Amino acid sequence: MRSKLLHEDDGQRTYAIVLESGEEALESLRKFVATEDIGAAQFSAIGALSAAVLNYFDWERKKYLPIPVDEQVEVASLTGDVALSPDGKPALHIHAVLGRRDGTALAGHLTQAQVRPTLEVVLTESPVHLRKRFDPASGLALIRPDL
Repeated sequence: MRSKLLHEDDGQRTYAIVLESGEEALESLRKFVATEDIGAAQFSAIGALSAAVLNYFDWERKKYLPIPVDEQVEVASLTGDVALSPDGKPALHIHAVLGRRDGTALAGHLTQAQVRPTLEVVLTESPVHLRKRFDPASGLALIRPDL
């Protein structure tokens, strides 16, 4: 992983983060967020992956269902955020649209991603940290900006 600070102004920083073949994207982004002490941010990325796991949230069962992706795919869209979890640690929340060779796409909550050959991420830190709180209706920790 390589990164570069592109801009900094009044508590807001913007970084370019480039991941290379063989790196696990979520692990690398978690490491970057921890190293740079980022508690709130938004990010987007493009690139390609050799394998991934997406998840779909089944509302009735209150459970994520895995969608394994065991092929080379293009990252057509990857968006996410960083917010402080209920325990005060930074948590990543990432959604992705992955394009297959035939032009079809898979989408969902990204939980694993093996980079090949690159993943180019632009991350913009927010000067105010967002916090997640447990939501009993969904069983998930969700961002609550009013808290």
